[in-house]
Amino acid sequence: MKILALDSSGLVASAAVVEDDTLLGEYTVNYKKTHSQTLLPMLDEVVKMIELDLHTVDAIAVAGGPGSFTGLRIGSATAKGLGLALDKPIVSVPTVDALAWNLYGCAANICPMMDARRSQVYTGIYSFFQGEFIVRRQQEPMAVDDIISALNELGGETVFLGDGVPVYREQIQERIQVPYHFAPANLNRQRASSVAVLAMNYYKEGKIQTAAEHQPEYLRLSQAERERAARQNSV
Repeated sequence: MKILALDSSGLVASAAVVEDDTLLGEYTVNYKKTHSQTLLPMLDEVVKMIELDLHTVDAIAVAGGPGSFTGLRIGSATAKGLGLALDKPIVSVPTVDALAWNLYGCAANICPMMDARRSQVYTGIYSFFQGEFIVRRQQEPMAVDDIISALNELGGETVFLGDGVPVYREQIQERIQVPYHFAPANLNRQRASSVAVLAMNYYKEGKIQTAAEHQPEYLRLSQAERERAARQNSV
């Protein structure tokens, strides 16, 4: 099985191709430029470097949300365009799940944190047991204090990762009551290869969409939508 995967849900842009148990190529950038500038050129470069015939992929995987509203739209539009052009299904992978998958086999509780602004993060709690991926708390937007309280109550060692960690690092250190670590630089941000591997499992379970069906999962209203609702409620 061959999966082409994209992740532009956060600050990182990433494109990868995985075939069965082999990562054929991955291009990841976390440096200033917008995803509209980087994602397609990165994908094109990966395709050229591994001499990939795009028609040979089985599915297009994409980090389906939550995350940056603009980033999710760019990733979704790119995946939909490829799916339509190649007549391939889309596999939408929960963004926070894919982040947790970076730490495959970790015995500790895994807590990804994506900065959602307004003192909130997109987060969840995960672990691995005998190679099985355990979702202890599904991805959702939460106040930082609330997810830390949940981890304290759960107990056990915890590993934090994601772009929310540097934003709320001091708050984590002040509030956490269990042993904890921060994931290193090679594992602490989105990777399209993790999206691809999870997508293989989803594909085998029949969790696929047509390109026309696919929509990102924002999990909460955008700032513009919140402001519009507030204006309507004040009338």
